[in-house]
Amino acid sequence: MNTGSGTPQTPWAGTSAIADAPLVIVTGMSGAGRSTTANVLEDLGWLVVDNLPPQMLESLVALRSASAERHPDAALRQLAVVVDVRSRGWFAHLQEAIDAATARGERPSVLFLDATDEALVRRFESVRRPHPLQADGRLLDGIQRERSLLLDLRSSADVVIDSSGLNVHQLTAKLASLFAGDRKVQLRIAVMSFGFKYGLPLDADVVFDMRFLPNPFWVPELKALNGRDEAVADYVLKQEGALEFLDRATDLLATMVDGYVREGRRYVTVAVGCTGGKHRSVATAEALSARLGTDQVDTFTVHRDLGRE
Repeated sequence: MNTGSGTPQTPWAGTSAIADAPLVIVTGMSGAGRSTTANVLEDLGWLVVDNLPPQMLESLVALRSASAERHPDAALRQLAVVVDVRSRGWFAHLQEAIDAATARGERPSVLFLDATDEALVRRFESVRRPHPLQADGRLLDGIQRERSLLLDLRSSADVVIDSSGLNVHQLTAKLASLFAGDRKVQLRIAVMSFGFKYGLPLDADVVFDMRFLPNPFWVPELKALNGRDEAVADYVLKQEGALEFLDRATDLLATMVDGYVREGRRYVTVAVGCTGGKHRSVATAEALSARLGTDQVDTFTVHRDLGRE
């Protein structure tokens, strides 16, 4: 549809949630979960175009607009493209394509999938495939080349998801929540438990440290259990300072949620850590997630390191 001013308009202009965006660009590090993201979007009814050369982005959007004019009742509202370094030299034109789409009033939302070098090496070795930028060098050389190429794109992305400690099912759940598209929900919060000994989550927006509470690991009857078990949760939450922490953390995050919504943020990760990510952080993450959920705020829990020991 054209208004006559030279700037194309779409029925989705003005929406801010990534689930309602007219166009989502999925990109990021090879091995970080782009294929899983494409599968999730397809299962949710999106049309996904994989490995699209960036120069074809304008043609694809024009095709969608032309189809909407001919068949307005069957207009394609959810379109995602996967663009990455597999397109070789063409990939360098991605930012140019994004800028051009923005200038036309079709500002795409960018989802960036990331993971640590260690996680990426492990994944490539498990499937026995070379990195697309590896050439005659080491696997790690290809990963580092790609990370350097994507640095600016990552910093400007609308949403960054670190999949380092997530299995395919956890990543799928995280993506499904992000793209659920419930228009009443203004913000989606992932409350993630983790173990400090395995490293901080790279995509954490807020980090809480629960190591100030006694560790159930040293209680013989609780050692083999985890924070999802009622006995461990009761033990953790009955410790001095536990409920006070939950009260204050809930109040703090409520204030932050208001600010995130005003600033247009639609997805936030709150990380709750303890030593191993098995007892204190799991119990606290479950309790905190239950407190934060409202009609406008959707929360879900991810236990990154549970079962890792």
